[in-house]
This record gives sequence, C-alpha cells and structure tokens, in this order.
Amino acid sequence: MGFFNKIKEGLKKTRNAVVGQIDSMLKSFTKIDDELFEELEELLVMGDVGVYTAEKICDELKDRVKKEGITDPEEINRLLEETVSQMLKGGEELDISTSPSIILVIGVNGVGKTTTIGKLANSLSKDGKKVILAAADTFRAAAIDQLDIWAKRSGCEIIKQNEGSDPAAVVYDAISAAKARNADVIICDTAGRLHNKKHLMDELAKINRIIDRELPDAAKEKLLVLDATTGQNAVNQAEQFREATGITGIVLTKLDGTAKGGVVLAIKDGLGIPVKFIGVGEQIDDLQPFNSDDFAKALFAKTE
Repeated sequence: MGFFNKIKEGLKKTRNAVVGQIDSMLKSFTKIDDELFEELEELLVMGDVGVYTAEKICDELKDRVKKEGITDPEEINRLLEETVSQMLKGGEELDISTSPSIILVIGVNGVGKTTTIGKLANSLSKDGKKVILAAADTFRAAAIDQLDIWAKRSGCEIIKQNEGSDPAAVVYDAISAAKARNADVIICDTAGRLHNKKHLMDELAKINRIIDRELPDAAKEKLLVLDATTGQNAVNQAEQFREATGITGIVLTKLDGTAKGGVVLAIKDGLGIPVKFIGVGEQIDDLQPFNSDDFAKALFAKTE
C-alpha cells in the first residue's frame, strides 16, 4: 500500500463518521446561510475538532464564501479541505540537524510510546542514521525489555540499566555513548508519567537539565505520544504536558482505530503544538511523517 493510501485507509473511520455527516448535511441545503454554518460548527465539535477551532474554521469559510461569491453548498467541502490543510501547516518537520540530535519521548502508559520509539528508530536507521536508544523508563521492567526487542529489530544500539535505576543516569550514559561512537540521533524513552505525579515531572526536568548541560548546542525534540482514540482527553494531556515540560511536537497513535481524527486540529490550532508523526496501523512502517496536505486530502477523499 502506498504512502498516501495508508493515511487514507487510516482515516477511514474519521472520514466516514465526521466528513460523511458533513457531506450529507451540505446536500440537504440549497443555499449557504447561517443555519448551514451553525450545523457545520456543531458537526465539527462532535468530530473532536474543539469549540474554538470549529468557530475559527466556520469564520474562515464565511469570509471565503463572501470573497469568492460561492453559492453552492457542496463547494464548502473543497473550502473545508483547503482550510484544514492550511491550519495544520507548520512545524511538522523533525529537527535532527545536529550530530548527535536528541529526541525525548514522553506520554502516559498505554498510548504506544515504546512502540512509537521502535518504529521511529527503524525509520531513521533505514535513512542511514546511526541511532542510540536510551531505556530511561526504568520504573517498568517490561519497558526496558520491549525497547531491547525494538533495538534488535531496527539494528540500533541500546543503553540500559537495571529496573529502578536513575533515569537521568541512563540518559547521561546514552549521551556519552553517542559522543564516543559518533551517533546521529539519541532517542530517549521515559516513564509513563501521569501529569498529576509531581515526582515524575521532576524526574523529567532532571533529564532535561542533563541534556542541556551535556548537549547544549544539539537539536532537541520533545515528542508527546498521544492516543487518538481518547479524543478531547488527548488535548487535555497535551495542554498539561506542555505547561510542565514544553513540547516541540506530537505523535498521534491509533488514528486507524478511531473516528476522532479531528483531534489533530484541536491540538495544532488550539494549543499551537505541531503534529510530527501519525500512527495509522500496527506494522513497523505504519508510523508516518505528518503532512498537512496529505492529511486533509485523505480526510476529505470521496468514500468509494
């Protein structure tokens, strides 16, 4: 299956549930009026786009309808696709411009964090990058074992210590190894931190201090992995993690299993955090770099 078709297939549930309803609604109108926009806004909110972003989209559409003299309600679909694409643009490129660069991956347990790291490591290795994995989720033995399996699968080196070790010490060792072995990218797993657990946030701050001290000039990414199936709860998590740690990007997993793909808009537009990758399946190559044009095109593709 091609790159675009994977995204299209992955967004099938969202397309059928949200875009399908919008399409039916537009067909029921013979003219573009306030009632049409009220119904559209309601459907967008129901599709996990968020109230603020849904209002913003409808305001943008009203302006374009007026400027372009559009009278056919079915033209709204095209305008919607273009508006969504534009709204999601910016910041989606992963910054790994230095050697080494460092990627800190955070997120609560169960979102697919360690699997995401494995898939990302595999992708970077295939691109010719020398990748070192840091098993800094030392609170959960299974996380270290799982990352070890992914390291072997993707041909990457892993730096690990025993369960219960100091996570910051693991990151320090990984940075030292990367410098000594001329690695291109360090990817750090971290504990499945809950935003209300202060000691876990403190641990993350300690890791950040080590990174800033040991690699002051390195390109740094802090990626928050979110489960798309949780909808607006994912937005709440993003907001809380952003306030506590600063986030440079989002990895949105399990998009293929949910009708809540509209949450991408709520995160990017509502919180100003770019989506860098989306997970659209279980296979090793199903973690796709985010592209706003492809996403919008796949979301509004006509259902066969």
